[in-house]
Amino acid sequence: MAAAGWPEDAVEVGRIADAWGVKGWIKVQPFSNEPQALLAARHWLLKPADGPGAVRPVTAAKPLPHELKITAARRHGDAVVASAEGVQDRSAAESLRGARVFVSRATFPPAETDEYYWVDLIGLAVVNRQGEPLGTVADLIDTGPHTVLRAVKEGDPPSEHLIPFVAAYVDDVNMAQRRITVDWGLDY
Repeated sequence: MAAAGWPEDAVEVGRIADAWGVKGWIKVQPFSNEPQALLAARHWLLKPADGPGAVRPVTAAKPLPHELKITAARRHGDAVVASAEGVQDRSAAESLRGARVFVSRATFPPAETDEYYWVDLIGLAVVNRQGEPLGTVADLIDTGPHTVLRAVKEGDPPSEHLIPFVAAYVDDVNMAQRRITVDWGLDY
C-alpha cells in the first residue's frame, strides 16, 4: 500500500460525470469500452479532478471521500451507474462530480486468452522479428476499428512507431519477459 491505504497498483479507470436519478446514484464515464474492472470492483478510490478545464464538484462544503464502497454498479449506455454507501441523495452524488475514479489492478477480472489490459502493456519492450528494438510501449490509441501501440525509442534522434495491435502485425505478447514481438520494420 502507498500513502494512507492507497494501493500501489491503483489504476485510473474513469471520472464521475454526474448524479444519476434522485436516490444518490452516480454516473461514471469509464475510460474503457469494456469497463469490467470498474464494474467488478467494490471499492473505488477517488481523487479530485485536476488539469485545465477540470470539472469541480458542485459543492465543496464536504471534502471528497477517499474511498467509495460500491453497493451496485451496472452499464447504462456508454456509462456506468453506481450506488455507494453514504451517498444518499442527488446532492451528495453531485458533490462527487469530476472526481477521478481508481481501482486496484489486483481487483481486475482475469483477461481472456489473447486479451490484455492496456495498463499491463505500457512499459513492455517492442522488438521486431529480427530482434531489433523498436522501443517501449508508451501508450495505446483507440482508433475505433483497432488499437494502435505507440512504441517510443529514446536516442538521438528519438523514434516512434505506431503499430496496429492486430494479429497481422503482433506475433507474440510475452508478459513474463515483458516483450512484444511484431512484424514491423525499423523504417516503417
